[in-house]
Amino acid sequence: MTAIRQPSTAGTIEHATLSKAAGENFPVAPFFLPRAWRDDLMALYGYARLVDDIGDGDLAPGGADARLLGADPGRPDDRLALLDAFEADLRRVFAPAAAPGDTDAPGDDGGPRHPLLRALRPVVRRHSLPPEPFLGLIRANRQDQLVRRYETYGELLAYCELSANPVGDLVLRVTGTMTPERLRRSDAVCTALQIAEHLQDVAEDLARDRIYLPAEDMRRFHVTEADLAAPTANASVRALIAWQTDRARRLLDEGTPLVAGVHGRLRLLLAGFTGGGRAALGAITAAGFDVLPGPPKPTAARLLREVGSVLRSARGEG
Repeated sequence: MTAIRQPSTAGTIEHATLSKAAGENFPVAPFFLPRAWRDDLMALYGYARLVDDIGDGDLAPGGADARLLGADPGRPDDRLALLDAFEADLRRVFAPAAAPGDTDAPGDDGGPRHPLLRALRPVVRRHSLPPEPFLGLIRANRQDQLVRRYETYGELLAYCELSANPVGDLVLRVTGTMTPERLRRSDAVCTALQIAEHLQDVAEDLARDRIYLPAEDMRRFHVTEADLAAPTANASVRALIAWQTDRARRLLDEGTPLVAGVHGRLRLLLAGFTGGGRAALGAITAAGFDVLPGPPKPTAARLLREVGSVLRSARGEG
């Protein structure tokens, strides 16, 4: 395919995806980390961001990603087909090289076609990463195409097991700090971060015909879908968002001891994740739980305060 052999196109796509890291609720690969960690974490982020962009229909126009993946560029709305092509390219990441001297060039030795997956392959090999967390993220985005509402909080947590928790799993593996207890704490933090994002994006998700507020809780607080489509939140919506915010905060509290269990620059990174979640929930609270006009975003000052608070708590526990 001609498009696959165009480095300028591939480079533009890669940059466009990775540049979205600045808009996340948490630092993806901050400057204070060792260069090797930063590079590996950005490769993981590029993968996670790309699969979410496919699932959300947020790929750059023109069909370049589809061509790179070997999918039909003329069917940009066929997200399930794109996810199938993406999974096929992921399988190439885990395929053994056909010959020594592999350059990871597209098409060589059957390697991955997309530049973000080519960047992922050396990370997978270096850390012996398993395919399951990567596949979980694809499964979550397939689910997004088929499941638009969640009846119970338990169902939402099961979705977060696919959509968020694999990221924490991979961070622990890349940094060489994986233990069962750390993974349990990491899952709590990742799920809380996902719920915080859902709360910030209620209006945006509804525009995509998705609701990540459990239906049983909407009924409990007498909230209808029409209420969520309003320009501002009424008292019932605010009460529901406050309830979900408290749930996410309790999950963050459950996961915060993860920070005290590690040291050095990794502690700073994990404090950034946890503090970022706290700052996002603080921004929702500061907005009076009215998330409908747009995503409440924390200020840099609030983020720094929350990270500092997490670090002080970790020093007290360590």
